[in-house]
Amino acid sequence: MKIFSYLYDKVMVWAAHPRSPYYLSALSFAESSFFPIPPDAMLAPMVLAKRSKAWFYALITTIASALGGAFGYLIGYFAFDAIAPLIQETHYWASYEIATEWFQKWGVWVVFIAGFSPIPYKVFTLAAGAVSMAFLPFLICSIVGRGLRFFLVAGLIYWGGERMEKVLRAYVDRIGWAVIILAVVVYAVVQLI
Repeated sequence: MKIFSYLYDKVMVWAAHPRSPYYLSALSFAESSFFPIPPDAMLAPMVLAKRSKAWFYALITTIASALGGAFGYLIGYFAFDAIAPLIQETHYWASYEIATEWFQKWGVWVVFIAGFSPIPYKVFTLAAGAVSMAFLPFLICSIVGRGLRFFLVAGLIYWGGERMEKVLRAYVDRIGWAVIILAVVVYAVVQLI
């Protein structure tokens, strides 16, 4: 089944759309506070579609992500008690507990590291607000940490260029199915533990 090839072609069309920077900004903002899909999923194909704008795309992703992180911080600071029951019903609660534990051990440096962590960034933004972390250091670490991640993604795609795009296009179905199989295996192993 070539479902991933079809999706890949659609994403490449969307990535070349004139309004795609606005969509990327909205996705980056939302992901940092409440949305589950990371902006890398849109950033990478946009850089492939328009390599000359790689650094611009990385910059707007960073700025929108930091602003979304600030929004997540405010949600955590002002409304955590109201949303805590909702979070407890999801798989994010364990991640939230890990994030608050890390904040107690390492302070603001956790926000910097969170940009590369497998724990969703939104968990760290909500937790930072909930534990009343100082806002300015939080914002600075968010900008630097997220910026490093997004500029790294844009740089890798930029330097891989057309060669990477051809390889990705040729193997996208195999990669997609492999990721699904891996996710199912990981889920099954976690359930057994």
